[in-house]
Amino acid sequence: MDTLDTIQKRCSLKAHISKREIESEKINIILEAGRLAPSARNYQPWRIIVVQDRKVIERLVKAFSESNQVIIDAPVILVVCARAGDDVIKNGLEYYLFDVGLAVENMLLAATELGIIIHQMTAFDESMVKQILHIPEDVRALVATPLARPIEASYDEAARERLSLRTRKDMKELLHINHWTEAEPA
Repeated sequence: MDTLDTIQKRCSLKAHISKREIESEKINIILEAGRLAPSARNYQPWRIIVVQDRKVIERLVKAFSESNQVIIDAPVILVVCARAGDDVIKNGLEYYLFDVGLAVENMLLAATELGIIIHQMTAFDESMVKQILHIPEDVRALVATPLARPIEASYDEAARERLSLRTRKDMKELLHINHWTEAEPA
């Protein structure tokens, strides 16, 4: 599969999570994709906690919003963390947030290519997640995501309806050539 195909195929399928185990080789490929992400000055500020213990997952899920409770069935939850001071801060911009996003996107695409459901989540009680996972005070828990197989026979089958309903803005709404221009009034 080429990169653009994988990007087009990726969608949020948290309602399709099954309890079926994921091979450690696939988990390692997803983690390796995150490790290889680019970052400002190559500082690589992200740290990833791989949660597979059912008792820890059951405790962890209590920190998530009601709409994210579906992760209770996931065999793996990744929690991506970082310290602001471990990355570039320039002109008040904290690049660790951007760099974590790059690592997460790499993992999203790798998981999609492998047919694994992955869904980035930020609606959780960070202090509770930090307490459960023993994350140091100066480290932020920024994103969590389940890794799971779909309840359907394949990722493509699980994604079919979701992708048929997906909309994206037209390119002309997103691009400005040579300088910023305001959109025409509707």
